[in-house]
Formats: sequence, structure tokens, C-alpha cells
Amino acid sequence: MKSVIQEEVTGCGIAAVANILGKTYPEIRAIANAMGIYADDTSLWADTEYVRKLLSRAGITVSKYETPFTSWDELPDVALLAIKYHCEKGMNYWHWVVFKRIEGQSVVLDSVSYLSSNIRTDFDAMQPKWFIEVNPC
Repeated sequence: MKSVIQEEVTGCGIAAVANILGKTYPEIRAIANAMGIYADDTSLWADTEYVRKLLSRAGITVSKYETPFTSWDELPDVALLAIKYHCEKGMNYWHWVVFKRIEGQSVVLDSVSYLSSNIRTDFDAMQPKWFIEVNPC
């Protein structure tokens, strides 16, 4: 298993979609840009619709709602997670990561470049606020 690394400081949503679809960052960035979605658009930093639109375009269905995180065991097999959740000047922000459960093994694919491993199992270090269920089929 390999995790896509975001190529832009604010490209975690694009990288999360790439991680779910098994595509490269440039492939998903090109699709996003063609749809008018750009990582540096500050209006997207606190929005969930653009990741939903990108996944929908690929035939992936996602929940219409953000579900509060309660425990790692309660997560579906694939989910977009909001971690590093914080509020600045009245706006909510977060970092997108992807949770996957594969053959009973849970991992988080985190796209930031500074991690020693982008396939994370240090669940206590992450504090998800909420998640969006992803149905990859």
C-alpha cells in the first residue's frame, strides 16, 4: 500500500481523493482544475462539497452528511476524516486524511510530506472531529 503525497500545501483534499481512487496527485489535480477546483482557493479550505464532487465524478458515492467521530472501531471501511480541526477568524478548518480497513487492518493515509510514514497507525496521535463515509463500489 502506498499513500499519495500532496504536492501543494493546501492540497490535502485532492490527495485524499487520489488515495481513495488509487490515482496520482497530478491526475486528480487536473480533473479538479478542469472542474474549477483549485487547492489554493481559500473558499475550499472549509468546504466538503469539492471532495464529494470529485469522488462523484469518479462514480464513488459518499454520505451527504458529516458524522461525528466516536471511535476508530465505529468507522466504516473507507472514510474521509477531518483531523487537525480548528477555528480561525470564525472559519472552521481541518486536514483531510483517508481511513481504510483492509482485511481487518486499519490504517490512515495522510498526505502531508513531512511525516516519516504516510501510512499511519498512530491513532492516539490523531483526533478526528468527524468523518464522511465513502462507498468505493
